[in-house]
Amino acid sequence: MKKLIYILLVVFSLGYLFSCEDEKYLSSSDVKLLFSVDTVMFDTVFTTIGSTTQHLKIYNPFDQKILISSIKLAKGETSNFRLNINGVSANEVQNLEIAPFDSMYIFVEVTVDPSGQNLPLVVKDSIEFVTNSNPQHVDLLAWGQDFKLIKRQILKTTTWTNDKPYLVYNYAYVDSNATLTIEPGTKIYFHKDAGLYVKGKVLAKGTIANPILFYGDRLEDIYANVPDQWNGILLYSGSKNNEFANVEIKNANIGLQVGNIENEGFATVKLSNAKIQNMAYAGIFAMKSDIEANNCLVTNCGFYAVALLVGGNYEFNHSTIANYWGGYGFKARSTPAVLISNVLSVSKDKPAYIGDIVKADFGNSIITGNAIDGNELFLKGNSEALFNYKFDRCILQVADTFKTTNADHFINILRDIDPKFVDPYKKMNFELDTLSPAKDVAKVAIGKLFPLDLKGRDRFLDKGPDIGALERQEKKAAK
Repeated sequence: MKKLIYILLVVFSLGYLFSCEDEKYLSSSDVKLLFSVDTVMFDTVFTTIGSTTQHLKIYNPFDQKILISSIKLAKGETSNFRLNINGVSANEVQNLEIAPFDSMYIFVEVTVDPSGQNLPLVVKDSIEFVTNSNPQHVDLLAWGQDFKLIKRQILKTTTWTNDKPYLVYNYAYVDSNATLTIEPGTKIYFHKDAGLYVKGKVLAKGTIANPILFYGDRLEDIYANVPDQWNGILLYSGSKNNEFANVEIKNANIGLQVGNIENEGFATVKLSNAKIQNMAYAGIFAMKSDIEANNCLVTNCGFYAVALLVGGNYEFNHSTIANYWGGYGFKARSTPAVLISNVLSVSKDKPAYIGDIVKADFGNSIITGNAIDGNELFLKGNSEALFNYKFDRCILQVADTFKTTNADHFINILRDIDPKFVDPYKKMNFELDTLSPAKDVAKVAIGKLFPLDLKGRDRFLDKGPDIGALERQEKKAAK
């Protein structure tokens, strides 16, 4: 009996020893953690404005547990970076365990201090790891940009210069009788729900080499083509002689609203070489206004690329209006790329607004997209007001039931053909492919009025001008 008890004690003791051995950590000095990246990088962020969160994943590649003695920021509390280590907001933790073949996350944010100069700031630090007295590190790197803050400002006559970018919080409001002049190369960024509202006048005249940018203030790559980051630009009825040349307006709710119902009078604007892209609702939304637009690219909007409503005078030449909305929601777009109507109903309880559309002319332009019904042009006229429109040598994607036989309204139309853009979805490249049916077939008389395309290329170096805002120029074979 004593012998049996002795054997059982030995067995239990061995089992206890082995179980204790299982609880031990891998102790070799050669142990190294694996990391998802060797550098956590942040795109340009505005000084004093926090970044989005980046993450780092740490792996234990071994079949035994690892005890990390220390994880900390090299610069400690003086660092511009902030850490959340395995669910704990702290810039240093100690004695953190990782199970065999397991992993954990570290989340990183950064705020860049202002420098007072218009130069990219480089902010560096590192996360230091110590495991079994074995040091490792992962670099942290961020670029920052100093800016001029515009916050709830009513602007008198002034000039925005290109020495630093502007960041608009809430709104910038151009007062009546005031003029906001914007220099070529100026970058204007808008915080969430902010906008530029104009009762006076805006003169935004960029150049092809130095365009003026109107963007949201999230500069990380993941936000590059995300709509609804800011409200947009509104020219109130009564705002006259606005000019936007060589500008890019991206990622707002309505890119450019021209005119409004509530105010008397009408708004006027000239658009030249303008890119208006990625809007949650509309690219150009006009009511009882005057618009002269040439070499404009209006693409990828949740409802309308261009809506011309309740009267006005509108002229679009050599413009590409292509609505390939997608990837931002679950609902497919059923609205047309271009809507023209002299009537607008806002509620059942109020009478509709009606106004004379004296002119809505499109020449050498492309209207196309991916609407589920195949119709990218909708015309709605009320007999109580003028409804004049004309499409001259345009590519139109319209439904089979859409009639284009009236020569007073449709001249030399190319309908229901693919314009063959290079890549309108992933890369948002609306250049014409070498096999595009838009090549060399534009109306010459209109082309001569606008001999250079959106990028400043000559439309008359080959057989003829192309339809749309962008001229295809084939590379000549080397001799």
